[in-house]
Amino acid sequence: MIKKIVMKNLTCATCTRKIEELLVKLPYIENATFNFTNQTMLIDVTDDYQENQHIVDIRAIVDRIETGVTTYIYERRHTTIKVGFFRANWIIFLGLAVFLSGESLVHYFNLVRINPLYWAGYFLIAHKIGFATLRGLRNLQFFNENVLMLVATMAAMSIGKPYEAIAVIIFYTLGEHLQHRAVEQSKKEISSLIDLKVEAVSVLDNDEWVIKDPMSIKKNDIILVKNGEKIPVDGIIVSGKTSLNTSALTGESKLQDVSEGQYILSGNLNVGNVIELRAAKEYQESTIAKIIDMIENATTKRSKTENFITKFAKYYTPVVTIAALLMVAIPTYFNPANYEDYIFRAATFLVISCPCALVLSIPLSYYAGIGSSARKGILFKGSNFLDMMHEVDVIGIDKTGTLTHGNFVVDGYTSPEALAVAASIEKYSNHPIAQSVVMAYDGPMEPLSDIQETPGLGIKGLSSEGIILAGSKKYLRREKIRVDDAKDTAGTNVFVAKNGKYLGQIVIKDQIKSSSIDVIKKLLRRYRIVMLTGDNKETASEVAYEVGGIDYRHGLLPDEKVTEFENIPSKGPKMYIGDGINDAPLLKIADVGVAMGHGSELAIDVADVIIMDDDLKTVDKAFTLANRTRAIVLQNIVLSLGVKFSFLILAGFGQATMLQAIFADVGITMIAVMNALRLIYGKRAKKL
Repeated sequence: MIKKIVMKNLTCATCTRKIEELLVKLPYIENATFNFTNQTMLIDVTDDYQENQHIVDIRAIVDRIETGVTTYIYERRHTTIKVGFFRANWIIFLGLAVFLSGESLVHYFNLVRINPLYWAGYFLIAHKIGFATLRGLRNLQFFNENVLMLVATMAAMSIGKPYEAIAVIIFYTLGEHLQHRAVEQSKKEISSLIDLKVEAVSVLDNDEWVIKDPMSIKKNDIILVKNGEKIPVDGIIVSGKTSLNTSALTGESKLQDVSEGQYILSGNLNVGNVIELRAAKEYQESTIAKIIDMIENATTKRSKTENFITKFAKYYTPVVTIAALLMVAIPTYFNPANYEDYIFRAATFLVISCPCALVLSIPLSYYAGIGSSARKGILFKGSNFLDMMHEVDVIGIDKTGTLTHGNFVVDGYTSPEALAVAASIEKYSNHPIAQSVVMAYDGPMEPLSDIQETPGLGIKGLSSEGIILAGSKKYLRREKIRVDDAKDTAGTNVFVAKNGKYLGQIVIKDQIKSSSIDVIKKLLRRYRIVMLTGDNKETASEVAYEVGGIDYRHGLLPDEKVTEFENIPSKGPKMYIGDGINDAPLLKIADVGVAMGHGSELAIDVADVIIMDDDLKTVDKAFTLANRTRAIVLQNIVLSLGVKFSFLILAGFGQATMLQAIFADVGITMIAVMNALRLIYGKRAKKL
C-alpha cells in the first residue's frame, strides 16, 4: 500500500537519499521514493503501518537529517500553517544587529578578526546552516551544501573578511527563500493546468440533497451535477440530459451530448442542464482520481537524465571539496605568505560549487513538461517516458480505432441468408464488427445456445438446425468448413457457415480518420512505422497505402502481434500506439505504450502515455512536447554547469567575489527554474 508524506522544503539531494535509506530500515516501510517537485515522499507500507502513530518516527528521521523541513501527512496539506519569511528568520535579523554593533569595536579598538560581536552575529546569522552541518556530520554526511557554506564563511571570517562572510549567508538565505517561493509558485502554476479536483458534491441522502466531500462517495450513490460543475465520479445518468465540455480531459473544447442511461467519465464539465448520476465507482477508483494521482506522481518514475544528476551530485560535492583543500595546500606550500588569499579563493570556490541548480531545475523541467502535456490531453505516467519519446525510432500502430474511426458499417454481403445467420450469432459478441452486423439486419433472429467466442478468429453457437459459425476464413477452415471459393476483399470479411455448410460472406468497412493521413506522413520523415492488424492482406494493404505507404503485418492474432512487434529491428526505444482495449499486451511490452481512447480504465492501467482525445494529431503534439522538454533540460544542464565551471575557474585564479559566487549558486538556480516554466508560458507552448 502506497502512502504519501509531504516533506516541505527538502531540497538537498544528499539528505533525501539518506532519509530514503533510513525510512526503508523501519519495519513497516518496504520502499521509499522522494518526489522533489511535489516535495512528497512515497512510501510502500505494510499492514502494520499506523499513519497517525508512525508519522512521528518519520518526522524524527527527517529532523535528524535536515533542518527547516516540515513533515506531515499528505491528506493534511491544506491545513498546514504557513510561516512568513521574517518570522521564520528573526534570529538572523537579531544576528545582523549584533554584527553591525561590532562596528564600534572596530572604530575604537580596530578589532576585526577577533571581534566578539562580529563572531556572535555570525553564529546567530549562520545558526541554521550550523545546525544542519552538525546533523549531517552526526550522520556521517561530510559533503553537502551546508558543510560547504559553513566552511567557506568561517574561512572568510578567520582571515578578516567578515563582511563577505555575512553577505554570503544573508544572500544565500534570501536566495534560498526566493528559490523555494519560485519552486512553490511553479508547482501551483503547473497544478492549475490540471484543474480536475472536485471539492464538494451534492449527494442524495434520505431523500435530501446533502453537500459531501467527494472522498465519501460510495458506489450507487445518486449525485446531483448542476451547470458549471465537474462530473465528480464515473457513473450512469439516471435523470436528465446535458452537454459536457471535455476539454479538462482531452485538451480540446469539444461538447459531448449525453442523456439518460449513458456512462460518463469524471472530470468533464457540465455546461447544460442539471443531471442526476448514479456512481459506478468510489471517488478513489474513478477516472479523475486516477489521472490526478498519475500526474502528481509522474516524476517518481525518473528519467535517465534525472538519475544521472542524482549520481553526479553524489560525487560532485566531495570532488570540489577536495579541490578546494588542494587550492589552499599546494600554493601555500610554495608561497606561504599569501595563504589568506588562497583560503579566500577556496572559500569562494566552495560557495560556487553547490549543485542546487541541477537538483531542483531538472525534475521541475520534467514536471512542467508533464503538466503542459496534461493540459493538452496527453497524460505521461513518468518523466522517463517523456524522455524515451525523444529517442524512439520505431512505431508500431494498430489499425482499428487508431488509424480508423472504428465505426464499422456493412458494405455488402453475398446473400440475405448469410446476413441473417451472422446477425443471429454476432448478437452474442460485444466486438464492434459483430455489432455492425447486428445493426445492418432488422429481421427475426434465431435463438442460440452454447456460445463460444475465440478472440481474433470468430464465434460459434448451437441452433435448432445445427452449429452456426461466423468469423475469419482461417476460423472456418479450422472447423472443417470448405471456403476455397470465397475471396477476401478490401475491408473486414466475416465468413458464415451453418450446419457444416458455407453460406457466404459479409464485407465490413471502416473509415480512415482524416487526421491519420497528415500525421502519419509527417511522422514518416523521422520514424519507421509498422501497422499491425488482424485484417486480411487486401484491407491492410489499402489502409497502409492511403495513410502514406507504411509497412504492415496482416492477419495477426493478439499473441502474433506481440511476436511481430518484438521482431521489428530498432536502434532505440520502440513505441506502440493502440486503442487501449484490445492491445493491452502490446502496450505493456512496448518501451513506450501509447493508448488512444477517451480515458478508458484499461488504457489508464496498462499504457505509459494516454491520448485522451483519440486523435493522432495529439500524438504528434506529444512528440513535440517531449522534444521541447528534453531541450529545456539540456539547456538547464549546460547553463548550470557552464556558469558554475566558469566561476570555479575564476575563483581558482582569485577573480571571483563572494557575491558572484552566490549568483553562480542561487541565481543560476532561479534562472533555470524560470527557463523550465517556458514549457508552460513560452510562445511555442501556447501555439500547440
